[in-house]
Amino acid sequence: MADEFDTQHPPFNLLTPEQQTKLKSSLDIAYFDKDELILAAGQPSEYVYIILKGAVAETDPTVKETDEEHQGLIGHYAQDDLFGAISIINGASRYNFNALEETISYLIPKAYFQALLEANQDFASFFHNSLAEKTKLLNTRRQQDMGMDASHFMLAQVDQSCMREALVLDNGTSIREATAAMRERRVDCLLVQRGSQYGMVTRTDLLNAVVLNQAPVETNIAEIAHYQLLTVPAGDFLFNALILMTRHQIQRVVVFDGPHLKGIVELTDVLSYFSSQSHVIGLQIERAETLEELGAAARGMDQLVSSLVSQGVKIRFAMDLLAALNGRIIGKVFSHILPAHLHNKVCLLVMGSEGRGEQVLKTDQDNALILADDLEWPLEERQKVLDQFTQTLVDFGYPLCDGKIMVSNPEWVMTESEWTKRLGEWTASVNGRGLMNLAIFVDGHPVAGDKSMFTRTRDWLFQHLSGKDVFYSYFGRPMLNFGTPLTIFGGIKDSSHGIDIKKGGIFPIVHGARLMALEQRIKATNTFTRLEALAEKGALEKEFAANLAEALALFSFLRLKQQLKVLAGQSEAESSNHVLVQELNKLDRDLLREALHLVKEFKSRMSYRYHLER
Repeated sequence: MADEFDTQHPPFNLLTPEQQTKLKSSLDIAYFDKDELILAAGQPSEYVYIILKGAVAETDPTVKETDEEHQGLIGHYAQDDLFGAISIINGASRYNFNALEETISYLIPKAYFQALLEANQDFASFFHNSLAEKTKLLNTRRQQDMGMDASHFMLAQVDQSCMREALVLDNGTSIREATAAMRERRVDCLLVQRGSQYGMVTRTDLLNAVVLNQAPVETNIAEIAHYQLLTVPAGDFLFNALILMTRHQIQRVVVFDGPHLKGIVELTDVLSYFSSQSHVIGLQIERAETLEELGAAARGMDQLVSSLVSQGVKIRFAMDLLAALNGRIIGKVFSHILPAHLHNKVCLLVMGSEGRGEQVLKTDQDNALILADDLEWPLEERQKVLDQFTQTLVDFGYPLCDGKIMVSNPEWVMTESEWTKRLGEWTASVNGRGLMNLAIFVDGHPVAGDKSMFTRTRDWLFQHLSGKDVFYSYFGRPMLNFGTPLTIFGGIKDSSHGIDIKKGGIFPIVHGARLMALEQRIKATNTFTRLEALAEKGALEKEFAANLAEALALFSFLRLKQQLKVLAGQSEAESSNHVLVQELNKLDRDLLREALHLVKEFKSRMSYRYHLER
């Protein structure tokens, strides 16, 4: 029977083929009666147990059970689950392990298990790592097993292999001299150094200066340079450079190593590393001159998602890229439809998951509009334009919002002063509607128009909430609206319809991070970035924040896989947020259970910190 032991499940897939073969020959089999004590607290473990059939409960003997709640229960183990390893590593078991039913288990002898820990660092690390570290380790091995070159696609870094040496000229260099230097070096841009500051001048800048502005060819190039450079650090992911260029519609970024200039990365250099169609869609968006051309780009997004997933792109990278592309599409549609003379008198926001940059497939529109206080825009004309915008997005595949949180709804179109008044009303509210609307706005991200309007409005909100501790208690309560889908035994609570991963996993992390970010005045809207910022501020321990981020990535990935099934017609639309646990492989099932326990702990912490149950 030991020959049937599956070594392809983690952590045994981290062993070498030779170690896997020897492991099988070292296994024993044991049978345990129902309620039998397998391993007692305080006792050393002589084996690592892998359940072949049955179920085992892990309990804390120092906590008394009641008839209503199994307060001493720590964990629940079923088929293919492993226990006893930490007891060997620590020298003794901290808890009791009892068979809940007749149980058959494989046994790995203590001596051989310890020999494996010494001989295989990856295998040993599995038992010590956090969720974030464990996921990284297992994903790397899974990609290797699939024959995927992750370093080429996901982990390619900004280094000399993709960087161009920058042409740097001194302050005082003339347009004539700069043009000659660029021709000699065969480059399209240069950097001019003015003191400790660098500015960029492109071939287009030189042409505009001489032809359109009729500047003398002896003009100092420092006078026409752009000094607000978009930069990336040396060693950063090349994928991040692609996202930055996509989001800001630029062709190049400058690379620094600390204060030292290293070079320039151009879009063509980045695209040479990636085989997906992301650059094709990006170019379609930027070159689109009509709504029909923009629509063609928008309709290619779902195919891009499938391509990114099939190539093993990490979910957070995919989210960032798609958010940038969606933001450009929505922004360009709005700019195309809105009369040109109004572009600097309004600010268009995307909100919800789009505003957080966490949407992958297109879902309901969530958008709002801020108007300048002095704007004169006849209501009838305004409504016609905004209705056209909403319908155009529908035509592009962005469904209507069931809650009517769209610019076609006048309730989400206000002047800057009206917005601050409305935000004040929402913050004073204790009912779900007002606080829900506030949560939606807090995730807002400007994609078109005068973005400073949103900055002022958001900063007003931060200042207005200063010291209002009671508000945060009310604002955070929705975290407890949905139960964490875990059984009293610590296993995943499943049903034939699956678990709602959005309500049970994604929402508590997103809303908890939103709550803390609002209190800490963190401007970022992306949940991953919020968690990192909270860790930097000391509001969350860095390891716990990293584990929450990894849990959110896992939930989002599992949800996306289900959404792609719906998109392909393999599942009903109503099941897009539901994950069928029985269809998961053991790796994803184990990680899902660990991630859900993290959510449970996060909710408990937040409840205590903000008195959510009061």
